[in-house]
Amino acid sequence: MAGMIPRQFIDDLLARADIVELIDSRVPLKKAGKNYQACCPFHTEKSPSFSVSQDKQFYHCFGCGEHGNAISFLMEFDRLEFPDAVEELASHYNMDVPREQNTRSPIQQKQDQKAYIQKQDDYELMAQIGRFFQQQLKVATDKNVAIDYLKGRGLSGEIVKRFGIGYISDAWDGMMKVFGRSGQINQQLVDLGMAVQGDKNKPYDRFRGRIQFPIRDKRGRVVGFGGRVLSDGTPKYLNSPETRIYHKGQELYGLYEAKQAIKQLKRLVVVEGYMDVVALAQHGVDYAVASLGTATTPEQLQTLFRTVKEVICCYDGDRAGRDAAWRALDNALPLIQDGCSLKFVFLPDGEDPDSMIREQGQAVFETILDNATPLSQFLFEHLLSQIDMSSPEGKGAAVSAFQPYLAKLPESNLKDAIVTKLANQFGASNEMQLKKLHKNFANVTENKAKAKRPKITPVRLAIALLLEHPHIVKILPDSAILNELNMPGIPLLNTLLALCKQNPKVNSAQLIEHFRGQEAGKQLTKLLCLEHHVEAENAESMFLDLIENFLNIFIEQRTEQLLEKERSTGLTLIEKQELHGLLSA
Repeated sequence: MAGMIPRQFIDDLLARADIVELIDSRVPLKKAGKNYQACCPFHTEKSPSFSVSQDKQFYHCFGCGEHGNAISFLMEFDRLEFPDAVEELASHYNMDVPREQNTRSPIQQKQDQKAYIQKQDDYELMAQIGRFFQQQLKVATDKNVAIDYLKGRGLSGEIVKRFGIGYISDAWDGMMKVFGRSGQINQQLVDLGMAVQGDKNKPYDRFRGRIQFPIRDKRGRVVGFGGRVLSDGTPKYLNSPETRIYHKGQELYGLYEAKQAIKQLKRLVVVEGYMDVVALAQHGVDYAVASLGTATTPEQLQTLFRTVKEVICCYDGDRAGRDAAWRALDNALPLIQDGCSLKFVFLPDGEDPDSMIREQGQAVFETILDNATPLSQFLFEHLLSQIDMSSPEGKGAAVSAFQPYLAKLPESNLKDAIVTKLANQFGASNEMQLKKLHKNFANVTENKAKAKRPKITPVRLAIALLLEHPHIVKILPDSAILNELNMPGIPLLNTLLALCKQNPKVNSAQLIEHFRGQEAGKQLTKLLCLEHHVEAENAESMFLDLIENFLNIFIEQRTEQLLEKERSTGLTLIEKQELHGLLSA
């Protein structure tokens, strides 16, 4: 049954997780003093400002301000919802995620439970349909048509199995006869894009007479299908529509399979169709993906660059192919940073990756990839092809043509090289204009990247020290020592003191996790990154001094209250004794 993930389990998971190992598996880290660092995966930069602390089990970028624990990193980097990020991290450590009833209202609990069950049902139903399509390759009465087609494309049984390829016959209800058991299931099949609502409220199969390619998400779950027609029907390729579990602009066909085939992917090649991906894998190129019938989106490019450093777009050499490549370049510009490269391959007329690798083999195809056109070259060729370069006016227009693309490109060696090439190519008259342009872009980028730093106050410093060194709570005789103090930030400090007292082994990441989704959580993450310059060996004494200072403030506050009351209404015997004690102190 759906429910909240127990707080204790999340604490145990974060205690077991190693954030350095987790992040290093996705973003290579280098040791820098007691921490680790890298160029930030969440914004583009020249020098590394992304820091990962093994002691705190926390990451922070001093450039863009992104920060969090192991769960936060998975949510941001892999674009997962909180429960999925917990599931993903837990699976890495072979831990099963328990569920418990939550403290939300009964109506909210019912909604949560319904949404959770619905999602699990959706994934399970799509998996069953995927297995059904695969089975049809073996049992359908017209299976030979499908098998002959796949053999004709040079695909082995092993590759067909690896990609989960299946088949559905040309009947209107081949799939519905098996899965359409009730009105509720029928609606679910329509919602998931597997059926179309027909006349008299009777759904029929969306996919008919097609080879079926399952589309898997990052976790390998089937979220949609692409179908290739075997007759003369149209369209030639039919894709699942957008559904509650499938968003085509975010998924990449073949990425899950590529990760399974190659544990340390170095590069990915983006092609146009499912068949291209499968054919390349058949001939040893296991690192191809397809963008699911759309121009390569910013979200897909972000996924690509978070997976590998080298991305090659392989398109037809015709106008449509070059237009698709240009849209990919335009979407990719804000994501390009030093160490990342986007390249382009344009195939001869009448060729596609499938036909080329079948005719010429893996070695020739990979040589073509090795000699792909770099982004900068394609940028120059495309823009200058539209300008008359024989006149001074044309050369001036060329500089203007590059401006919007330079504006999108973050500060990097690539950007420097493009500006230098422009200056060399168009002469000294435009050089000052280009340098000024480049400087303006650099200033804008730098200003955007600077994160606001909170002012250091005594309470903030105390919280920062406690977050960084939770064990120092043991030096206090009572964690409720400041409960009566009326001062901004003290209630939050008291909550932290109580959490640290309850769990003497708590770490920074676990403390922050207790406040996920709360405004206090945002404040605490900033304070954990506070540059206070208090060395670890001095943390206890500094913390004790701060607590003593807060107690002195409390004594002053309470003394003022009692003196004011004495002047106005008088004190009880107990209050007189308290005032006497405070004045003595």
